[in-house]
Amino acid sequence: MNLNATIFFQMIVFFILGWVTMKFIWPPLIKAIDERRHKIADGLAAAEKGKADLAQAQARIGLMEASAKSELHTRITDAEKHGAQIVEQARAEAEAERARIVAQAKQDAAQEVQRARDALRNDVADLAVKGAEQILKREVNASAHAELLAQLKAEL
Repeated sequence: MNLNATIFFQMIVFFILGWVTMKFIWPPLIKAIDERRHKIADGLAAAEKGKADLAQAQARIGLMEASAKSELHTRITDAEKHGAQIVEQARAEAEAERARIVAQAKQDAAQEVQRARDALRNDVADLAVKGAEQILKREVNASAHAELLAQLKAEL
């Protein structure tokens, strides 16, 4: 075998193999690499967009949280004011009820005192009549002397 012919045939096989590789193998391989490159680029773009969306969402959450805290503070303040108002109103109503009860008790006490005085006057008048009866040793007619007894009661 001739060394030059072997090298020549090896070169021809190498160029044929190179041409087949470039014609049939290289384009699908380049296409797969480009598709992979586009997928990676799209994934990175989606990740960046996701980061931006996350930052916007966190900013909105921060605003919503601040708004909720402000609203909560306002509601708590309103509730405290309303509670104090209810307590003050209940206190005023209790004070009015106490004043009404005290006035009613005073009125009841005055009526009871008046009844006791009237009863005492009647008892004193009866005792006076019995005492006069015993002094005079005769019976005093209460119906006959009703005007006199009424004057006596009035003086007492």
